[in-house]
Amino acid sequence: QVQVVESGGGLVQAGGALRLSCTFSGLTFGLYAMGWFRQAPGKEREGIACISTFSSSSTDYTDSVKGRFTISRDDVENTLYLQMNGLKPEDTAIYYCAAGLRTGGLCALSGPNVFQPNKDYWGQGTQVTVSS
Repeated sequence: QVQVVESGGGLVQAGGALRLSCTFSGLTFGLYAMGWFRQAPGKEREGIACISTFSSSSTDYTDSVKGRFTISRDDVENTLYLQMNGLKPEDTAIYYCAAGLRTGGLCALSGPNVFQPNKDYWGQGTQVTVSS
């Protein structure tokens, strides 16, 4: 049985930083592409960062977080990270991690290969609140 434990959310002032973590168990972590999503109140869920498997070694970011957020993975600790710097009030949302098997280990933030709730593994979500 796959288990996912998210941590690292909280309240931070604008300009501050947080690091989110997702630890997976019950799957062969290194085979899975990974991603981070967020959902703000009244808005649709959006993919913000994803990382392919080590063998593919690629990342992708949505424009609003490029240069501020960094996604990484530790295939020994079975943990996915999202380092968030320069946080803005508009980053306030519930953040979710996701893992899925994809051809070539490649991740996607949109299109048919994007992570899906009924197809892939998801964390329980962690609240990030950025005050102005």
